[in-house]
Amino acid sequence: MTAQLLMIEDDARLAAMVGDYLRQSGFGFAHASDGASGMKALAQARPDLVILDLMLPDADGLELCRRIKHDAGVAVLMLTAKGDPMDRIVGLEIGADDYLPKPFEPRELLARIRAVLRRGRALAQPQDSGTPPLRFGSMEIDRDARTVTVAGAVRDITSHQFDLLLAMAERAGRVLSRDQIMEAVRGRELDAFDRSIDVHMGRIRQAIEADPKNPRRILTVRGVGYVFAKLQD
Repeated sequence: MTAQLLMIEDDARLAAMVGDYLRQSGFGFAHASDGASGMKALAQARPDLVILDLMLPDADGLELCRRIKHDAGVAVLMLTAKGDPMDRIVGLEIGADDYLPKPFEPRELLARIRAVLRRGRALAQPQDSGTPPLRFGSMEIDRDARTVTVAGAVRDITSHQFDLLLAMAERAGRVLSRDQIMEAVRGRELDAFDRSIDVHMGRIRQAIEADPKNPRRILTVRGVGYVFAKLQD
């Protein structure tokens, strides 16, 4: 089935260029030029992923991102202004699945879209391997269903955060640098100064820790990175 994309972007020329490229790559594509029309298109088109420009003429892009994630549960790839890391950090905190700074290469946009959709599809696809869940005391990570439960309650994390948590849990007890964690998830090294990993770790702690300010499962190793503790509570 063809994946449907919705781009909310006030730059009509950019949207037309992106639309042509993504249609040629096999996607369905719709465009809305502002936040109000974007929310209408979201309800009508029910896209698999929203490409959201944070600089819109009639809406706060971060608030729009929060509404899309809360109301529709649709994957969001944010387009952020180059050199403005705060928008990126806040966007990731409220649940965006990925970000891409402007200007960008269409091929990188395509690669990121495919990666986000691939992570999402894994939630619905049956797994033949029957991989047993990872268990750490009251916590269970189901690799097939891509769910995390603590004391029997399902915890709400994004697909990308699940991948990060799983990468660490599969290496429980090992201290991992930020680059090692992200390389395990994306298969490539990231800029050593990219701090979005810290944002995601904070969100994961909010989801799985009894006291996120005093974590027991995901521990920070100062000057190095993180370690997933082999906790058997």
